[in-house]
Amino acid sequence: MSLVYFLFAQTLLFAIPLMIVALGGMFSERSGVVNLALEGIMIIGGFSGVFFMHYMQENDIMHGMPLLFLSLLIAGIVGLLFSLLHAFAAINLRADQTISGTALNMLAPAIGIFIAKAVQDGSQNVSFTNEFRITKVPVLGDIPVLGDLFFKNCYVTTFLAIAILLISAYFLLKTRTGLHIRACGENPQAADAAGISVYKTRYLGVILSGILGGMGGLIYIIPISTEFTCSVDGYGFLALAVLIFGNYSPYRIAGAAFFFGITKTLAYTYNSVPFLAALKLPDTVYKLIPYIATLILLAFTSKNSAAPKADGIPYDKSKR
Repeated sequence: MSLVYFLFAQTLLFAIPLMIVALGGMFSERSGVVNLALEGIMIIGGFSGVFFMHYMQENDIMHGMPLLFLSLLIAGIVGLLFSLLHAFAAINLRADQTISGTALNMLAPAIGIFIAKAVQDGSQNVSFTNEFRITKVPVLGDIPVLGDLFFKNCYVTTFLAIAILLISAYFLLKTRTGLHIRACGENPQAADAAGISVYKTRYLGVILSGILGGMGGLIYIIPISTEFTCSVDGYGFLALAVLIFGNYSPYRIAGAAFFFGITKTLAYTYNSVPFLAALKLPDTVYKLIPYIATLILLAFTSKNSAAPKADGIPYDKSKR
């Protein structure tokens, strides 16, 4: 049973940032803007959050949960500002959204490395102390089974992610603004005729993706390392796969993220699983599992995708 608890905890560490970033991408895509810059947004958001934590801890200014929440806020704000570059290029300048996103993916690590080396006398690695793991949540940690699964050796970001999922689902599916976002992605001409500002709504979608992408970058880094090297190991692209596999729907995205979290966990902890360890396959084979699963699932699900159209923006300057 301890093996199950261990694998579940590791799955959450991989699935939670995937889900948050994919939910961010969902808002952008549902508004009609393809956000291929999620990787870059994760990097720049994660870098800013880690850099802030490094400064606060090194100067003994702030520690604990207040530092974590403030770092998440900063990561989200920086992610928002960075995503505005993509929004301006894709919406105002009507640039190719794929090229714009790719450019930002290349720009983000360059900015992070440049700033880190300039401030730290040549070192590009930004270190921090992980003081955010919760050994046991009082009372809740004593609940049979659930206590071991969710409330022991956990991070508060797990519960934050669940809250973000519920809020995102309600906002997109139950509110007027969410309806506007979906309308601008599915039929921008009809939305424009109904008096909805397609430009402003799509800006909102990209901004939300920037906030969640930046936060997701920091959430990904904290549990797995104590230093940041301006890389998130392709998680932004994997989040795009989760977004497509989840058919641009909040709860399906959560399920897809959990599935990819399992494959990622098996790829990195196969030595702890007796069946996989007994196969004695090369290490590379196990690490290919998440990406092979991604290709297979996308091949079978992309044809039935509910992806909104990313074109047809009514060119009306008065409604920007």
